[in-house]
Amino acid sequence: MACCSSFLLLLIRLFFIFFTLSESAVQIQGLGIGINYGQIANNLPSPSRVSVLLRSLNISRVKLYDADPNVLVAFSNTNVEFIIGLGNEYLENMTDPIKAQNWVQQRVQPHISQTKITCITVGNEVFVSNDARLHSNLLPAMQTVYRTLVNLGLDKQVIVTTAHSLNILSNSFPPSAGSFRPDLAEYIQPLLNFQAQANSPFLINAYPFFAYKDSPSQVPLEYVLFQPNQGFMDPNTNLNYDNMLYAQIDAVYSAIKAMGHTDIEVRISETGWPSKGEENEIGASPQNAELYNGNLLKRIQAKQGTPANPSVPIDIHVFALFNENLKPGPASERNYGLYYPDGTPVYNIGLQGHLPGVPGVEFSFASKNIHILPAVFFSFLIYVIAILIWV
Repeated sequence: MACCSSFLLLLIRLFFIFFTLSESAVQIQGLGIGINYGQIANNLPSPSRVSVLLRSLNISRVKLYDADPNVLVAFSNTNVEFIIGLGNEYLENMTDPIKAQNWVQQRVQPHISQTKITCITVGNEVFVSNDARLHSNLLPAMQTVYRTLVNLGLDKQVIVTTAHSLNILSNSFPPSAGSFRPDLAEYIQPLLNFQAQANSPFLINAYPFFAYKDSPSQVPLEYVLFQPNQGFMDPNTNLNYDNMLYAQIDAVYSAIKAMGHTDIEVRISETGWPSKGEENEIGASPQNAELYNGNLLKRIQAKQGTPANPSVPIDIHVFALFNENLKPGPASERNYGLYYPDGTPVYNIGLQGHLPGVPGVEFSFASKNIHILPAVFFSFLIYVIAILIWV
């Protein structure tokens, strides 16, 4: 009986070691990829099921466009880092310290002890609109939200920034000559000064797809899809660019430098490729989307930097997790997802996950063919213990 007890104790120890090593392996295999979790659809799975899907994919960084409490609760105690958003419609209110404090206390504080909220984006692509009032409210709103975080002791955990469209640039090629639009200088200069002071990254939504769609005869498809190609030489730096996204990133760095700052990191808050589009949306196809996101994923995994900043790995959130059937605009807008709402992949880029629908969830990870079947494993363990106790 003592022998059986010792064996049982050994089995239990092995059980805990197995799961400890499994968890460590998962952390080691981190893909380093972020994902945009948009919800403009009426057929998406529940946040709790999405939580399991993303963890099965080993994706640990998620960007929301709001601060949906259902999502934040669903990801409690998961170690997934969240960027949450304040829509453009909130900017005027956020210039009021009382309203900003109320928002942070209602939307951030109740979740931050359980869910890793690391960033708040105040507004999204504000300068795409011609609304001068919106432009003027952006920086004061960011400053007020930041001061609120400072007052509440949260500024070391949560950074404040905003996401821009690439159209804030007046010139993007060659990358060394990147510059902001002159009409936006009065807004961007003080914005950069604030971000440098607050140690806040500069976020850009960059889509090489648009450049190819607009000029397919002038923009080589291989260049935008990270395929082998001769690339383009920057005549000012003699740096060679073999893909458009990296050229866009370095162009933004150059534009920031032209305004006197070399202390702000550029990150990509959105990039992706649609798997379907209108007839005039040349290049929108599952094949091209698979190539773009698959090749991008390989570069992220390699911790690759851009030619002008080779020591700074690109920081990217891919757009998007699901196809969103209620998004307005051309067909491409509804077809950027890596997954259909039922959890099946739109195309294969090596990410293997599972959207749960029944007990006994299967997890699988892209870099290793690991399958953990909790229900089966526990059943087997209980069966073995029962036999040992009976003996």
